Amino acid sequence: MKKLFALSLALAMTLSLAACGGGSAPAASGGSASGGSAAGSGGAEKVYKVAMICDSNISDGGWGAACYNAMESAAADLGWETNYADSVAQSDYANSMMGFCDMGYDMIFLPGNQYSDATVQVSKDYPDICFAVLNGADSLPTDNITSILPDADQIGYMAGALAGLMTKTNVLGFIGGMEIDTTKAKLQGYEAAAKAVNPNVTVLSAYAGSFDDVAKGMELANGMISQKADVFFGDASAVDSGARQAIDAANGSGEIAIYDIGQPADLLGQNPCVIGSVVTDNAGMLKLAMQDVEAGTFGNKTIYGSFDNNCLSIGAFNGDLVSAEVQTAYKDYITQMAAGTFPG
Repeated sequence: MKKLFALSLALAMTLSLAACGGGSAPAASGGSASGGSAAGSGGAEKVYKVAMICDSNISDGGWGAACYNAMESAAADLGWETNYADSVAQSDYANSMMGFCDMGYDMIFLPGNQYSDATVQVSKDYPDICFAVLNGADSLPTDNITSILPDADQIGYMAGALAGLMTKTNVLGFIGGMEIDTTKAKLQGYEAAAKAVNPNVTVLSAYAGSFDDVAKGMELANGMISQKADVFFGDASAVDSGARQAIDAANGSGEIAIYDIGQPADLLGQNPCVIGSVVTDNAGMLKLAMQDVEAGTFGNKTIYGSFDNNCLSIGAFNGDLVSAEVQTAYKDYITQMAAGTFPG
């Protein structure tokens, strides 16, 4: 595990931990400053702090990077300080959380459902610390746990409609990290929308059993390419980066004929194969959770991200690969999805 900032310092610090909703306790020193302070009770200034625990790398060009950037964006808007621990092994989730709790962080941000068990464990011992779990289940929230849940069905539908419009071989690929509920929902929506747009489509799918195994992503993508898959969508962080490397290698220096659809950020330009992206505004949803901390209303709810609150959108298109006609047809389908009239 790397980049866990000053964990040993936590044992030496004597802090009054700030309650969810923002008491007047002083902030811990250390951490990466990402803004100023907010007013606490009694007129005292309170510097709020959020730390992210991540099992992938914040420089992975995928999920880890997008979630880190979301935290930074939300923190900058509200004047919070930030810190993070990335490349954290599953066996170290709880210890990493406890380290930041002991350093007086107001919120721990967990970017995935895989952190849920450790979050439940740690949150019981730190009832005054707030835990926000991205892609957390509806059943997860407690007094100090909030789920942040982008609409996985809608994300899958958005990617599937574009894939169905773009495929030439009628074979699509989907690579997931682990078989968690949100990833399975994205796959289901991806296949349903693709077939609604193009009934001749077949979807190949596989799980890497990891979110950070780049080589596995390359292996899975190459296997699907050998079966003529020509449009890919993934939900596997660094594994997706590996898949895109394999796709770019298969395309070579000639015509780009195998495509990838990015998520959760706008990934256009990151790899030549990326034709567009499904963009999730994780920063917007996380900001709502952070405002709940400040207002003293955190916990016992799920913050949803969907078309309704503009937390889902389409990214930019590669105009050299996605024709104007396809772009128009796709945008029409997105409009139908937002209105609840899409046929898938």
